[in-house]
Amino acid sequence: MDDRRMASLKTAREFREALLRLGVDLSFDEVVEAGPHSPLGRPLIWRNRTVGNRFAILPMEGWDGTEDGAPSELTIRRWERFGRSGAKLIWGGEAVAVCADGRANKNQLMINDVNLGGLERLRAGLVKAHLEVFECIEDLLVGLQLTHSGRFARPGPPTIAYRHPLLDQRFDPGGLARMLRDEEVPGLVDDFARAARNAQRAGFGFVDIKQCHGYLGHEMLSAVERPGPYGGSFENRTRFLREVIDAVRAEAPGLEIGTRVSVFDFRPFETGAEGRGAASEWNGASYRYAFGGDGETGLGIDLEEPSRLLELLESMGVDLICTTAGSPYYNPHILRPAAFPPSDGYLAPENPLAGVARQIEATARLKAAHPNLIIVGSAYTYLQEWLPNVAQRTIRDGGADFVGLGRMVLSYPELPADVLAGRLRVRKKICRTFSDCTTAPRGGMVSGCYPLDPFYKARPENERVKKLSRGRGGE
Repeated sequence: MDDRRMASLKTAREFREALLRLGVDLSFDEVVEAGPHSPLGRPLIWRNRTVGNRFAILPMEGWDGTEDGAPSELTIRRWERFGRSGAKLIWGGEAVAVCADGRANKNQLMINDVNLGGLERLRAGLVKAHLEVFECIEDLLVGLQLTHSGRFARPGPPTIAYRHPLLDQRFDPGGLARMLRDEEVPGLVDDFARAARNAQRAGFGFVDIKQCHGYLGHEMLSAVERPGPYGGSFENRTRFLREVIDAVRAEAPGLEIGTRVSVFDFRPFETGAEGRGAASEWNGASYRYAFGGDGETGLGIDLEEPSRLLELLESMGVDLICTTAGSPYYNPHILRPAAFPPSDGYLAPENPLAGVARQIEATARLKAAHPNLIIVGSAYTYLQEWLPNVAQRTIRDGGADFVGLGRMVLSYPELPADVLAGRLRVRKKICRTFSDCTTAPRGGMVSGCYPLDPFYKARPENERVKKLSRGRGGE
């Protein structure tokens, strides 16, 4: 099957035969059920509160805040669409920097006393939009993701947890990134604690301490060669996270805590023959820089440490977990399986369905090992028409508690509501993973679904996005 022909699989038989040809193990239900008693519509009871169904909206940055880190009209529009989606768990909204030098771009949201009112209005707008459509908000849970972008902070200076032999060559050839010093960590912990207190004041139900996608929290987990109290052993590499959790509890009593974590990682990929992704050359004896990696080739998975991390979190009373993988900067195909790469990316070195199945399997293994945790899975968008079928089977089989949607809700925010109501899906809105929502910010523009959302299609940036997309093996 051609990588880009998911839309051609019209019947369950065709989908099943395609999976068999590819050797991809991915279970799905042929019939998607509707209503509050269906697997996807069934509420989840958590800590004496109800979350109304099993759809979650994953955090996605729009690169559309103001330069001082406040929400813009574009940010408000995206969040209101999240509210109208029908999903009852809004996982973090989007990544919000805890300090100015932790932003991934000059238009990333930032949480502080000055921007508090804007973030409060942003959350309130989402809740109001949800109430207008669904007439109930008692079963809606909205969180806020807190982050420091670390190595990928822009305009910087980038802050790194350790010297990485491959990532330094690619992202810091001039050696401008600064190493986070041990004595600076308490101040950064305080930044997260203050941010959490402000999130609580703004009405958010929980905060997500971000540990994924190559940003600082994730990099600390793989700091095996960092000396001192924050590197080396598993205990040391999780010290920063433990200190942040304790500080948030002290600063914002009663606020729930979750974390989105890359539960496995591979070594960096680059564009190889015919534009396909290829793993960067590695001549070392073993590749030890991938949290959840095999510790040898950098191209395999070992969930022993991620499972230990979840055990640690559970012991600390943190039981909201969102799984993801890798990084959008150096191995995007394992994070966001897609038919078309962004302008700075590469063609997938595998059929994207293999990437979908890899994340679903890893999440299911962790859920089986930690049944008391509330786990949100990722990587469903590439499934396109078959997303509800795989999602329902995953929830039915206990492979996750929630199905997380990212890119899909940029083009088709009403998908959860349509699935739960038993309505026919609107094919022209289904995300085809063109990756323009990534290409745009790579070119310094706001993120959005330029091919399928009429609002973004009509924006002046659309022509620039099209030019950047040409020649990438895309549309």
